[in-house]
Amino acid sequence: MYRSRDIAVQLSERIKELSKKILAETGRDELNIMNFCGTHEWTITHYGLRSLMPPSVNLVAGPGCPVCITPGYYIDILIDASFERNTIVITYGDAFKLPGSRNKHPRSLFHAKANGGNVKVVYSFQDAVKEAVREPGKKHVFLAVGFETTMPATAIPLVSGKIPRNLYILSAYRLTPPIMRFLLEKHPEIRLDGIIAPGHVSAVIGANSWRFVAEEYGIPIVVSGFEPLDVVLSIYMILKSIEEGRPRLMNEYTRVVNPDGNTYALKAISEAYTVKDSYWRGIGSVPLSGAVHSPRYSNYDYLESMGFKETITDDKHPGCICDKVVLGLAKPTQCPLFMKACTPNNPYGPCMVSSEGTCRIWAENMPVLHGAVLK
Repeated sequence: MYRSRDIAVQLSERIKELSKKILAETGRDELNIMNFCGTHEWTITHYGLRSLMPPSVNLVAGPGCPVCITPGYYIDILIDASFERNTIVITYGDAFKLPGSRNKHPRSLFHAKANGGNVKVVYSFQDAVKEAVREPGKKHVFLAVGFETTMPATAIPLVSGKIPRNLYILSAYRLTPPIMRFLLEKHPEIRLDGIIAPGHVSAVIGANSWRFVAEEYGIPIVVSGFEPLDVVLSIYMILKSIEEGRPRLMNEYTRVVNPDGNTYALKAISEAYTVKDSYWRGIGSVPLSGAVHSPRYSNYDYLESMGFKETITDDKHPGCICDKVVLGLAKPTQCPLFMKACTPNNPYGPCMVSSEGTCRIWAENMPVLHGAVLK
């Protein structure tokens, strides 16, 4: 009986054969396959999957971290709010140390709390609801960070009428198909031969949401699971599609993802939120990539309730190349601050903050990286 490791090794040999054949036929030097999920990048890095690839197959980390691209302006607003009387700011732990756009103290909600700001870290939006119910005399502001995966967490309670009136939401939600289209159109210098689509996101929005990648751009794309064997198999499927000359959408993660997604969650999302052009930290404004509350639920929208207007600020910090890392234009090890002024314990740039940030993933897996990524 074969073990997963044996199958992965066999697939890696087939990947070497396929890539050699493809390169010989096309005259290319390398093939670039990008993942759009921080968890996929963690699997690739933690299990040393790059070491199974031939030098000609380049696994590129793409925009798979929602915390990394959250505008610093939002953090600035919440830092100020945490010092207001009778106001409590609530955040996930992943965004607790995310720096704002100001180059002054306090730079993050972590620093704000250390200086007396009223900030609480929760594991889920339901915890935020419980906090607001427990203290009805105080205003609670929840930082809603995430891609489509986490949107149902607020959308379903909103449309079900289960959110107390003293709880507000600052929606930092961003949508993944628009950033994929943006990258393919605005950054052709990143020549992609295949894409590994995010499994968690696809469980919500459905595999068919990625069909445009193959049909409009001629790039094979695979919705992948998160086990090492899932990822290696997905890479093989991409190369096989290239060899056959038939770029198409494939679903390796059929045990979780169906073609049309989670219709119950999608219905709640479409009722609770509307789509608009939105800013991605360090990247710029991406068409139809953000979610704001629909008019029916706008009284829960913190920015609208407080009269804040969307503002694009210079939230790049000197020396940090997180924007290039997010887009796959650079590796974390090319940043002069990586594991020097910027570490997991003391993150300077946003890519080192979240467990889904490429810099954080690489920093915490340096022994595995040696000799695999740094080739």
